[in-house]
Amino acid sequence: MVARPRRSERKAPAHRAAPPAPDAPTPSERAASIRESVRHGEMRDLGPLFVALSDPVAGIRETAAVALGILKDSRACTTLATAVNDPDPSVRAAAVEALGAIGRAESRATVEAALDDPESGVRAKAAFTLAALGNARSIAALGRRADDSAAAVRQAVAFALGRIAPEEAFGLLERLLHDPVDRVRREAVLGIGRSSNPERLPLVRRFLEDPARRVRVAAAVVVGRHRDRESVPLLLHLLTTPETWEKPAVLVALGRIGDPAAASALVSWAEHPAHWIRVCAVHALGEMGVPESRSVARQHLHDPYWSVRGAAAVALGTVGEPDDLAALLECLRDEHPWTRRGATYALGRLGLSEAAPRLREELLDPAAEVRLAAVWALGSLRDDGARDDLVRLLYQTRPTVLGPPPDVGADGQLASDAESRLFDAVVQALGRLSHGLPDPLIHRSLVDARERLSEEELDRLARLPLPEIQPDLPAPTLRTLFEIALPSSADDEDAG
Repeated sequence: MVARPRRSERKAPAHRAAPPAPDAPTPSERAASIRESVRHGEMRDLGPLFVALSDPVAGIRETAAVALGILKDSRACTTLATAVNDPDPSVRAAAVEALGAIGRAESRATVEAALDDPESGVRAKAAFTLAALGNARSIAALGRRADDSAAAVRQAVAFALGRIAPEEAFGLLERLLHDPVDRVRREAVLGIGRSSNPERLPLVRRFLEDPARRVRVAAAVVVGRHRDRESVPLLLHLLTTPETWEKPAVLVALGRIGDPAAASALVSWAEHPAHWIRVCAVHALGEMGVPESRSVARQHLHDPYWSVRGAAAVALGTVGEPDDLAALLECLRDEHPWTRRGATYALGRLGLSEAAPRLREELLDPAAEVRLAAVWALGSLRDDGARDDLVRLLYQTRPTVLGPPPDVGADGQLASDAESRLFDAVVQALGRLSHGLPDPLIHRSLVDARERLSEEELDRLARLPLPEIQPDLPAPTLRTLFEIALPSSADDEDAG
């Protein structure tokens, strides 16, 4: 019988962790500290994050990788490229995504290599990241994953191919159109739809009859974007089917195409019991601009749902007439900001200068979306009476980080990115008020505002209100807005 070793002779486990110090922060507390350190999107010393990428806790390493992606600092690329080989797949995925956020072309090879990762989640993240990097040289690497065993990876590949170079990758996208998984087919349809080649439309049109509704919706989006009139009979047929989930996309597509043959159907759907259907039908009629559009829009200014009232106000800005002034001014008293926002844009679009004194009051509206619309409308109307108010707003407002897309908060108010657009909109509006001449007050306020900005801020794309966004045209830079607003012949000393 072998004697057991005495307690003093027993060996301690080789990997027993030392007990934590009594006051040591927990992993969740350390992760929260990392997130807080990058909350403002800047951090001079990246050393602590680099150290955290070697932490024994995988969650800390993942949080550090995410934080480096938020910072978008190119100094982190080499360290993140190493983290792409981390033993934990969540860390590898976060490192890949961070490289895409930083956007350095040199990261392409590292991300392409991640397409061969054993974990499908990492492979999918790599494909999405290559879409962000946007290099057509990645098409071949993505093509090798077009038959991946994981549907999520094939979906990500279709997404990436459609955003990088849909025409160059057409063969691969066409192959993915026959994928058994509808999410993959959906991305392939949308990808082909990003091509400007009209010869691709007949192929997309066929998928308006796909058995999966999400694929039919994608096809409707594409034919609407390309204003494909030959799709109208198929779209009208979809309106007769029992499925309601796809109806909004079909209605919007018909509005964009603008074929008057669809007008009667849109008028009928504008009376649908579901308010979200009415929103799309009213919006589509506004885009179509047929004779029936104005009466439908005016009628729905009194709809019980704020979303429909807002859509009706926006539509009236396209199809309305000067006689609609009183109805739109009444909308400025609506309890919901979305309706006030729509009416404000409409008054500016219709050029109803009589509304200017009332629109100046909207510069103090509690909802940022309404204030943004008022800035745009007053600039569009070139209302000299708004000069002092807009100058004051320019001094009170600074560019901020782009926020979330417009939505409705729990309190029924709008939670939007309008605050981040106000500064740019005021610059543009003041430039229009000056009529191209050196107004001393406007000139000085714009010069002061420009001097507060860094070169990097001036060179970013301008964040403008909705009526200024042209899908087919690139957005101007903030520097360009200042150059337009400040006449080149104006001298600071003379203007003062």
